[in-house]
Amino acid sequence: MMFGKEKIKSVKAEEMLDSRGNPTVAVILTTANHQARAAVPSGASTGIYEAVELRDNDPRRFDGKGVKKAVINVNDIIAPALIGKDPLDQSGIDKLMLKMDGTENKSNLGANAILGVSLAVARMGAIVSQKPLFKYLMGLADIKTSRPFPYLYTNLINGGKHAVTELAFQEYHLVPQSDNLEENLNIIHKVQNYLKKTLNANIGDEGGFVPNITDVEEPLKKLVEAADKTGVTDKIKLAMDVAASSFYENGTYKIAGQNMSADDLLTLYKKMAHDYPILSIEDPFGEEDFENFAKLKSAVASYIVGDDLTVTNKNRLQQAIDKKSINSIIIKPNQIGSLTETLETMKLARDNNIECIVSHRSGETNDDFIADLAIATGAFGIKAGALQRGERVAKYNRFLEISKING
Repeated sequence: MMFGKEKIKSVKAEEMLDSRGNPTVAVILTTANHQARAAVPSGASTGIYEAVELRDNDPRRFDGKGVKKAVINVNDIIAPALIGKDPLDQSGIDKLMLKMDGTENKSNLGANAILGVSLAVARMGAIVSQKPLFKYLMGLADIKTSRPFPYLYTNLINGGKHAVTELAFQEYHLVPQSDNLEENLNIIHKVQNYLKKTLNANIGDEGGFVPNITDVEEPLKKLVEAADKTGVTDKIKLAMDVAASSFYENGTYKIAGQNMSADDLLTLYKKMAHDYPILSIEDPFGEEDFENFAKLKSAVASYIVGDDLTVTNKNRLQQAIDKKSINSIIIKPNQIGSLTETLETMKLARDNNIECIVSHRSGETNDDFIADLAIATGAFGIKAGALQRGERVAKYNRFLEISKING
C-alpha cells in the first residue's frame, strides 16, 4: 500500500482545560514540515460501557480529575512507537495503539490518550494531503450517507447531569428542518433569544437554559411556544436526550419525586410523541434495557436513539441491531477511543439503515473535529449545543466555513 512521503517526527501530549475547567488531553503531532493538534472532550453523563477516560485520581490536583497519567502514556509509550510512521496510515496507527493498550476498554493507556493521538494523526493526514479535513475523512471509510448536511440538534434546555436542576431529562433540542444552513442558524437564534427573554434562566454545560422546571413535559411546551411566537413552527421539530440511566435506581425511574416503571415511561413517551413534533428520543430507558427500546421503537414514529446503550461500540451496536432496539445511534469518538473504531461503528450502523448523530460532550474544547466528521460521513444529525458558549459555537462556525468551501 502506497502512502505519502511525510513521516511523523514527534508526538507530544499536554494537559489543557475543557469547558468545565477540568483537565483534558491535547496532542501536538509534527512532521518535518507541518504541525497538527487535537483536543479530547469529556462527558459527565457516561455509559458504563464507554472506553476508559484515564484520570489521575489525585485529590490534590483538580479534585482528582488530572490527566497527567494519560499525558505520560502518550509521551513515553505511544510517541516512541509512532516516530517515522506515515500519518496517512490512519488505520494502521490506530490498530497499533490498540495493540499496545491490549485491553477491551483502553484501561491501560486511556481512551483519552489514544483518541488525542488518533485525531491528531487524521488532522495531519489532511494537511499533508492538502485537503480540508472533511474531504480527507471521506476517504477513510465507505459509509452510506444520510444527508448532505446534518440536522442541527440544538440543546436549548438543559437538565439531568448537564445542569444544577431537578429536571430529570437531560436535553431538549430544537431541530430546524431547512436544507439551508444560514436559515437553520437563524431559526435557532430566534428561538434561543425568545427563551432567553422569557425563561430568566441560567446556562447549562451545553449552552442551553436551565429553568426552574421539574415537569419533564414542560420544556417541550416552552419550545413549542417559542417556535410559535417566533413564527417558525412549520420549520422545526423537537428531540430529547432522556439519559434515563441517570435517574434509574432499584428497578424504577425517579422523576420529579415519583417512581415510574418502564411501562409508565413507555406510556409517557407515546403521549409526548403524539402531542409534540418529536423527531427523536435518545436513551429513553436504562443502558441495559434493549427490550424496552425495541417496544418504544415499534410504538412511535420518532427515531429511537442509542447512546449509553451503544457507546459508539460495534459489539453493543450489534446487540441493538439483533434485538431491533434502535433506528439511530449517537456517535462520540471518545466513547470508543479511536477514529478508526468510530468509523467502523458508523459503517455498521449505516449498513443496517441506522441513522448516525455525531455528538459533542458536555465537557468540550474549541476543537471542531466533529463538525468535519459529521459532514464527511453524511451524518443524519449533529449535537453541538446551543448558539452560546464558545466551545459550542466553534462547531457551528466550522459548519459555516465548510459551507463556503463546498460553495
